[in-house]
Amino acid sequence: MAGTGQVWIRAFLAAALLALAVAAPVRAITILRDPDIEHALRQLAAPMINAAGLPQNQIKILVVRNSKLNAFVVDTKHILIHSGLIMKLKSAEELQAVIAHELAHIANGHIARRMANQRSARGVARFGLLMALAVGASTGEASAAAGIAIGSASSANRVFLGHTRAEEASADQAALRYMAVKGIDPLAMSGVLELFRGQEALSAARQDPYVRSHPLSRDRIRAVKGYAAAYKGRARDNPSATYWFARAKGKLGAFLHAPGVTLRRTPKTGGSDIDVMRRAIAWHRAPKHQKALAEIDKLVRMRPGDPFVHELRGQILLESRNYQAAVQAYGRAVNLAPKNPLILAGYGRALLALKTRDAYAKALKALITARARDAHDPRMMRDLAVAYARNGQNAMASVVTAERYALQGDLKNASIHAQRAVGMLPQGSAGWNRAQDVLNAAKAAR
Repeated sequence: MAGTGQVWIRAFLAAALLALAVAAPVRAITILRDPDIEHALRQLAAPMINAAGLPQNQIKILVVRNSKLNAFVVDTKHILIHSGLIMKLKSAEELQAVIAHELAHIANGHIARRMANQRSARGVARFGLLMALAVGASTGEASAAAGIAIGSASSANRVFLGHTRAEEASADQAALRYMAVKGIDPLAMSGVLELFRGQEALSAARQDPYVRSHPLSRDRIRAVKGYAAAYKGRARDNPSATYWFARAKGKLGAFLHAPGVTLRRTPKTGGSDIDVMRRAIAWHRAPKHQKALAEIDKLVRMRPGDPFVHELRGQILLESRNYQAAVQAYGRAVNLAPKNPLILAGYGRALLALKTRDAYAKALKALITARARDAHDPRMMRDLAVAYARNGQNAMASVVTAERYALQGDLKNASIHAQRAVGMLPQGSAGWNRAQDVLNAAKAAR
């Protein structure tokens, strides 16, 4: 299995590097990575993925840090949702309606047909770069944000993100079926569409991107409401979905809003586990470390078997420079969720902070495993390079650094590190080949 994974990683990287070499002028978009929020989105999406007949383990839902309201698919495996849309939606059912609609575009073959219809290398490269974007990124802040370069907004929207009215109607009908089959109120979709009613009369500069990529019409809204009315009274309450929606929205808001705003909107004491989590995040960002630790310890007592609670505690401790306690908290999270790459990456990051030989060896092992499960997380790649270097493997540190720079669009620095790696590694070795991929992409871009 390890050999298969390495082949896939190298092939994916080569495609992304080709995209960087020939794509149009680039801009950066920010992906927010948080294991808790991504888990919540998976819980909300799971019923619709099942109804659509798609593989659960191949669909990934990521959050874009952007206050505009939008959601889109960039390939057959990734759905991206703007943070602004999540914060605007009022219920789990509305968010599930958005996810169901995007899944329908995948299940109905809309994205696959566009991929097949691309005639030019430039078009294919733009899509390859969008795929590189979709695997996400993370930084040191709790919100875990970093920019990834993609093709110009107008080209990307026009070629890949803009659906026809016929496709929208088809996706609506499929999504409504998914929701009805799983007992989710289809009327929630009309609530989402109402957010955008009237925007088509606005200039493009004033419209939310969703309207430009998902054209609305009176007929479309009327059809959705008619279908939903036919299923009135058949929906089932789902406390689990309600909880995970509130948790994702609550945590996202706590990291995006100013701490004072979060504290004003949250009970001063007591409340639900989500309220306690929000207070812990707000006090951590204030920063009031003792208050943050008091709240996060309270949350651990409320949910002792929740890996994401321990992960958050580890993050707060790490960013408060309490490294040994952070390692222990992350270690507990890893024990509870040993396959989660973001938790593994955090554990490796905390181990590196201990600055001991034994910790460096453990960090390298954790970060290699994290990368095998989430191959293109720039922050994890940076930490992995540090772990290689501190374990005396400078050549591999240069390889990973070159790949990180390349995926972020900085081919100049990528080439410097790739050339360094080529000079240190045996010709034909796996690391040497990966460094050559970077150099070939940089050469093609000149």
